[in-house]
Amino acid sequence: MRFINYKEAWQGVANCSQCSIRQSVLFAGLTEEDFKAIHKPIDQFQLESGSKIYGAGGAAKYMYTIRSGLVKLVQYLPDGTQRIVRLLKTSDVIGLEAVLGPVYKHDAITLQDTEICRYPAAAAHEFSITNPKLHREMMSRWQRALDEADSWVTQLSTGTSKQRLARLILLLAKGDENSSCSLIGREDMGAMLGITTETASRTIAGFKREKLLIKITPNTYRCDVERLQDISYG
Repeated sequence: MRFINYKEAWQGVANCSQCSIRQSVLFAGLTEEDFKAIHKPIDQFQLESGSKIYGAGGAAKYMYTIRSGLVKLVQYLPDGTQRIVRLLKTSDVIGLEAVLGPVYKHDAITLQDTEICRYPAAAAHEFSITNPKLHREMMSRWQRALDEADSWVTQLSTGTSKQRLARLILLLAKGDENSSCSLIGREDMGAMLGITTETASRTIAGFKREKLLIKITPNTYRCDVERLQDISYG
């Protein structure tokens, strides 16, 4: 992990001013003067697949923007089994509960090699006074996260296993101009959709046979979006 102060961040060491997702991340509206008002460090670092960013019950001191990669939010049931409650991709913000709460609600774990930016929750608290526009954006993202959580429950925990997997694949492919996606592990699919690992494996194998998924690289597939949509809501 590398310490980056506001001046370095603005000048591009953290790629803030030239960031390819600049207009979609939380700090999109900041000016150089706004950066000068941040008296806390901004960190940017890479994490390997399977890395834990933070854990449920841990002190909520930071928020994070995903620059690239994929992150799962996990809750654990009383019997020790896990349930994946959300997936987050490029430009999403995680750890928003740090704005109002003392602890994180989930485990945040990378599903791919992931690059993130980390900033202290204390800086967000300051913006509620110094930068109302940014604070409103933060609250807007919080509401969006709640809306997505509701949508997640509706789309990925109802219907047949085939329908759930089709919806998950469409979610993973969303925003890709080539309609491609990188599949996650079958165990993670099961934890996400409330189905067994075996069912996930069997259904994905069927999708491949039916050419709904066509391999591009070892774990990247081109998706037949139209047919997957038909399955999702058929």
